Amino acid sequence: MRPSESPPAVRFEQVHKVYSGARGTFKALDGVSFAIEPGEFFGLLGPNGAGKTTLISILAGLSRATSGTATVLGHDVVTDYAAARRALGIVPQELVFDPFFSVRETLRIQSGYFGIRDNEAWIDELLQSLGLADKAGANMRQLSGGMKRRVLVAQALVHRPPVIVLDEPTAGVDVELRQTLWQFVSRLNREGHTVLLTTHYLEEAEALCGRIGMLKAGRLVALDRTSALLAGRAGTMLRFKTDSALPADLGASARVTGRIVQIKAHDAAGVERLLARLRGAGVKIEDLEIGRADLEDVFLEIMQGTPAEAPSAGGVPA
Repeated sequence: MRPSESPPAVRFEQVHKVYSGARGTFKALDGVSFAIEPGEFFGLLGPNGAGKTTLISILAGLSRATSGTATVLGHDVVTDYAAARRALGIVPQELVFDPFFSVRETLRIQSGYFGIRDNEAWIDELLQSLGLADKAGANMRQLSGGMKRRVLVAQALVHRPPVIVLDEPTAGVDVELRQTLWQFVSRLNREGHTVLLTTHYLEEAEALCGRIGMLKAGRLVALDRTSALLAGRAGTMLRFKTDSALPADLGASARVTGRIVQIKAHDAAGVERLLARLRGAGVKIEDLEIGRADLEDVFLEIMQGTPAEAPSAGGVPA
């Protein structure tokens, strides 16, 4: 139980989403249930088509669940939608903007949507913190894609929402924006804001998120603290470069990116056996490293080896 008995920042209870058409039905979400506590930095991961954006669309009120409920700080997103949306700031994947206004005007208008007047001090802080101060008077059409994405982040935060949802916020953007964004969002999280992040950059999720849920084919297949996911499934990884073909048995289990090969070895004895097997097959190895598996290794193991079924109740907070 939560010490304060306050409602979760976000809760999904048995959320189903089914699309029907001439070709039949498609089940995008299949009974998803989990909660995010106030102040958490939570990662929602999954391959393309797993249901992440559908779940966020339901939370935002852009789509309605076929069955089940979603709440924001105890406010149902359907029956108490006004309070739920005031508590929520969402950065979408798509670059959506009004081409007729400047950056500052865009943020003033967004403030007005929430009935907020005299918001200039916070708008100035957003512009400064997101590296937009010198673009405040620029028309949105004049901005690069990365700058437009910064404005989307500022729009989502302009009404100071207690719950922030970032749907692939750094997709296709430069390193500078990533660093600027994560510094600012991490600060907001330390100040008490709840953050829900979806990303395909798993190193970001590992560095930022205290707890992670993973979706596969519309179902929740993992839910636990990031450290527990790494400790429970990760082992020793053998990483090296090679131009040689791997033996078939090793190639089937290896993760190969160009010349870089990663193979899981459960312990030191496993490393010795792998090296002996590679030497025996004539594989020429460069830049050999032995280290711990990271979240990407864990993610691939879960996605490839886990059927789409709910995780144990131990991962769900009381």
